[in-house]
Amino acid sequence: PAPAAPAPAPAPAPAAPAPAPAPAASAAGSVPVTAPMPGKILGVKLQAGAAVKRGQVILILEAMKMENEIVAPQDGTIASINVAVGDMVEPGATLATLN
Repeated sequence: PAPAAPAPAPAPAPAAPAPAPAPAASAAGSVPVTAPMPGKILGVKLQAGAAVKRGQVILILEAMKMENEIVAPQDGTIASINVAVGDMVEPGATLATLN
């Protein structure tokens, strides 16, 4: 009985951080690929509909004179590319979505 009481208590705790992923899940099960830092899009390597493997480069983001590869967080299919070459992006901006 003692372990059963703590078990429900941790369940609400993970539910508090869950709202961040929840909007992504509600978007037709898509996974957002977000900008880790502010910068400029230098290259779009793949288009919507392309199959990707985890770690595959999707976009090139220039930040502080360095080119950063934005990679797929998991295997899937690109649902959308939300930026174009030359776009300026802020941290957390959704650059692409995967299914």
